[in-house]
Amino acid sequence: MIGESVLDLLRDEGYAVDWVKNGEIALSVLESENYDLILLDLGLPRCDGLTVLKTLRDRKDRTPVLVVTARDAVAQRIEGLDTGADDYVVKPYDLGELLARIRSLVRRSVGRAEPVYESVGVSIDPATREVKVEGQSVLLSAREWAILELLLVRPGVVLSRKQLEERLYGWKDGISSNAVEVHIHSLRKKIGTELIQNVRGVGYMIGKGNV
Repeated sequence: MIGESVLDLLRDEGYAVDWVKNGEIALSVLESENYDLILLDLGLPRCDGLTVLKTLRDRKDRTPVLVVTARDAVAQRIEGLDTGADDYVVKPYDLGELLARIRSLVRRSVGRAEPVYESVGVSIDPATREVKVEGQSVLLSAREWAILELLLVRPGVVLSRKQLEERLYGWKDGISSNAVEVHIHSLRKKIGTELIQNVRGVGYMIGKGNV
């Protein structure tokens, strides 16, 4: 029930989410897929969460890990953090706090500390999902927002269509062949054509000098 509620919450917030329910599958998936963040329960069947975490760090996998667990003893929290967790939330937890911790870890993983991102008259606030262009609020769809945040938080980094698709859609979502292009076209109509740059044959980026 908790997993279902978190899954619904994250999807409602515009995140693309994949959910696996035992440690063996988690380790298999994480060998071939890249994620911006891992929410890890320690009480997993077949392979417990601490073993999953230790294996990831032994593989030199630096993906941020937020441990979500009912194990609330101080010694257990210390063990989780020392094994390589980036943050720790004990059940029952407030869903608003969970989202705030997710935003914080994603910012930190790309070397950003500021809570609001700005570039060439465009600003976004991940906490409120507010987008402003020259001080005026602009309404974006969930996927338009996701694309803008992905590019704005990583200035100077080119993201391919495949990389954007991976971050916009979960395993069970259907994807049309030109979905990313359609979202970017609509996004440019709302925020202006100059911010998001095409790198021909590679993908899309927001210039580092603009941020």
